[in-house]
Amino acid sequence: MECQLDAVMALAPTQRDGRRLRKRYGKLRGHLFTFLDHPEVAPDNNSSERELRPTATYRKVTGGFRSDWGKDLFAGFRSIVGTAARRGIDAYHAVRMTLSGQSVLAPG
Repeated sequence: MECQLDAVMALAPTQRDGRRLRKRYGKLRGHLFTFLDHPEVAPDNNSSERELRPTATYRKVTGGFRSDWGKDLFAGFRSIVGTAARRGIDAYHAVRMTLSGQSVLAPG
Protein backbone atom coordinates (compact mmCIF):
# COMPACT_ATOMS: atom_id res chain seq x y z
CA MET A 1 0.00 0.00 0.00
CA GLU A 2 2.87 2.36 0.76
CA CYS A 3 4.28 1.83 -2.75
CA GLN A 4 0.90 2.53 -4.30
CA LEU A 5 0.55 5.67 -2.20
CA ASP A 6 4.07 6.74 -3.28
CA ALA A 7 2.93 6.45 -6.91
CA VAL A 8 -0.19 8.51 -6.25
CA MET A 9 1.75 11.16 -4.32
CA ALA A 10 4.25 11.44 -7.21
CA LEU A 11 1.45 12.64 -9.49
CA ALA A 12 1.10 16.37 -10.05
CA PRO A 13 -2.62 17.20 -10.17
CA THR A 14 -3.56 20.10 -12.39
CA GLN A 15 -6.94 20.86 -10.86
CA ARG A 16 -7.34 22.79 -7.61
CA ASP A 17 -9.22 20.01 -5.78
CA GLY A 18 -6.58 17.47 -6.75
CA ARG A 19 -3.79 19.70 -5.42
CA ARG A 20 -5.67 20.23 -2.15
CA LEU A 21 -6.26 16.49 -1.72
CA ARG A 22 -2.60 15.70 -2.44
CA LYS A 23 -1.51 18.34 0.08
CA ARG A 24 -3.88 16.94 2.74
CA TYR A 25 -2.67 13.37 2.17
CA GLY A 26 0.90 14.61 2.41
CA LYS A 27 0.24 16.11 5.84
CA LEU A 28 -1.69 13.09 7.12
CA ARG A 29 0.32 10.35 5.43
CA GLY A 30 1.76 8.98 8.66
CA HIS A 31 -1.76 8.39 9.97
CA LEU A 32 -3.53 7.09 6.86
CA PHE A 33 -2.90 3.41 7.61
CA THR A 34 -3.05 3.47 11.41
CA PHE A 35 -5.92 0.98 11.33
CA LEU A 36 -3.61 -1.64 9.78
CA ASP A 37 -1.14 -1.48 12.69
CA HIS A 38 -3.80 -1.09 15.38
CA PRO A 39 -6.83 -3.35 14.86
CA GLU A 40 -8.80 -1.52 17.57
CA VAL A 41 -8.86 1.58 15.33
CA ALA A 42 -11.66 1.59 12.76
CA PRO A 43 -10.74 2.31 9.13
CA ASP A 44 -13.59 4.83 8.86
CA ASN A 45 -15.20 7.54 10.95
CA ASN A 46 -18.67 5.99 11.22
CA SER A 47 -18.54 5.85 15.02
CA SER A 48 -17.72 9.55 15.16
CA GLU A 49 -20.61 10.32 12.83
CA ARG A 50 -22.97 8.27 15.02
CA GLU A 51 -21.80 10.16 18.12
CA LEU A 52 -22.61 13.49 16.45
CA ARG A 53 -26.08 12.49 15.22
CA PRO A 54 -27.94 13.12 18.54
CA THR A 55 -26.46 16.61 18.76
CA ALA A 56 -27.56 17.45 15.22
CA THR A 57 -31.03 16.07 15.93
CA TYR A 58 -31.31 18.09 19.14
CA ARG A 59 -30.24 21.24 17.34
CA LYS A 60 -32.82 20.69 14.57
CA VAL A 61 -35.69 19.90 16.95
CA THR A 62 -35.05 22.75 19.38
CA GLY A 63 -33.77 25.36 16.95
CA GLY A 64 -30.32 25.41 18.53
CA PHE A 65 -28.81 26.49 21.81
CA ARG A 66 -29.65 29.84 23.30
CA SER A 67 -26.49 30.19 25.37
CA ASP A 68 -22.85 29.18 25.17
CA TRP A 69 -23.00 27.49 28.57
CA GLY A 70 -25.96 25.36 27.43
CA LYS A 71 -24.10 24.30 24.30
CA ASP A 72 -20.98 23.50 26.33
CA LEU A 73 -22.94 21.57 28.96
CA PHE A 74 -24.71 19.48 26.32
CA ALA A 75 -21.41 18.75 24.52
CA GLY A 76 -19.74 17.75 27.78
CA PHE A 77 -22.64 15.51 28.77
CA ARG A 78 -22.70 13.80 25.35
CA SER A 79 -18.94 13.28 25.54
CA ILE A 80 -19.09 11.70 29.00
CA VAL A 81 -22.05 9.46 28.18
CA GLY A 82 -20.68 8.42 24.78
CA THR A 83 -17.23 7.59 26.14
CA ALA A 84 -18.73 5.70 29.06
CA ALA A 85 -20.99 3.67 26.76
CA ARG A 86 -17.97 2.55 24.72
CA ARG A 87 -16.35 1.43 27.98
CA GLY A 88 -19.44 -0.42 29.18
CA ILE A 89 -20.40 2.14 31.85
CA ASP A 90 -24.04 3.26 32.05
CA ALA A 91 -24.87 6.97 31.80
CA TYR A 92 -25.94 7.37 35.44
CA HIS A 93 -22.67 5.98 36.80
CA ALA A 94 -20.64 7.95 34.27
CA VAL A 95 -22.19 11.24 35.38
CA ARG A 96 -21.75 10.32 39.07
CA MET A 97 -18.09 9.40 38.43
CA THR A 98 -17.49 12.69 36.64
CA LEU A 99 -19.17 14.77 39.36
CA SER A 100 -17.07 13.00 42.00
CA GLY A 101 -13.86 13.87 40.15
CA GLN A 102 -13.22 10.50 38.50
CA SER A 103 -12.74 10.20 34.76
CA VAL A 104 -14.56 7.80 32.46
CA LEU A 105 -11.48 8.10 30.25
CA ALA A 106 -9.19 6.49 32.82
CA PRO A 107 -8.19 2.91 31.95
CA GLY A 108 -9.63 0.10 33.97
